[in-house]
Amino acid sequence: MGWRLTLRPYVLIVPALLLTCGILYPFGLGLYYTLFDFSASKPQPDMVRFENYTTVFTQEAFWNSAWVTVLYAVGAALVETVLGVAVALLLHRSTLVGRVLEKILILPLMIAPVIAAIIWKLMLQPSVGVVNHLLRPFGLGGVQWTDTPTGALLSSIAVDVWVYTPFVAILALAGLRSLPTSPFEAAAVDGAGWWYTFRRLTLPMLWPYVLVAVIFRFMDSLKVFDIIYALTEGGPGDSTVVLQIRAYLEAIRFQRYSFGISYTIVLWAVVYLAAMVLVKHLGKIQRRAAEVTT
Repeated sequence: MGWRLTLRPYVLIVPALLLTCGILYPFGLGLYYTLFDFSASKPQPDMVRFENYTTVFTQEAFWNSAWVTVLYAVGAALVETVLGVAVALLLHRSTLVGRVLEKILILPLMIAPVIAAIIWKLMLQPSVGVVNHLLRPFGLGGVQWTDTPTGALLSSIAVDVWVYTPFVAILALAGLRSLPTSPFEAAAVDGAGWWYTFRRLTLPMLWPYVLVAVIFRFMDSLKVFDIIYALTEGGPGDSTVVLQIRAYLEAIRFQRYSFGISYTIVLWAVVYLAAMVLVKHLGKIQRRAAEVTT
């Protein structure tokens, strides 16, 4: 029995080790390929060390894609957070309408983002789309939603908001329903108004839940591909070419494999650093929420 107890921890850790190797091996292999000049026109790759990365950072296209990525991620995460918290506050009271809306709210999350983007692409068609048809009585029936750089970016963000706002709302609603009731009862006894209670009690205690949603949505928005590619294919011009689409174009369409992988490694580093910063703030906000609760 003694040797079995000794070996048990090592046996139990085997699945975790296999999973870790399964994650790290493709990542390490991709990192290794970025050190070569490997493309369809050069099947025998040459070692170029860090030349792919220096080329990435000196390209104007990279900085344009980085700017578009930041605009998209910040815009989508910000709007989804505000709308999600607002919807959660409206649904917090357990009424019949609220319970019905909760069931409807989850519907966009049940649709694949690429399908949602295709549906919205049809709805935003200038001549036959239902959106312009509804706006026509107000004299706005000729809007070119995805044919201008600004319109294409805003339309992509709008589709992202439509798909993922319910995710933020569900997390915020779960947070609202888990808050302790005693601070709110004490505030009611003291005659505190709704705004004071929301600003000094609800929001500080709800922040940890909201920030978790922000972390997920911001990281996902930095890596977006499906919604934008299905809606605009990166156009018009390069106006909606985010880093993920730039990596796809370089690796798949232009068949410069090492160069395309270099884009994904840079994007991974950006997402990793952003996640570390947000998680660090999450710890601070959790401690502040605990102080409010006590």
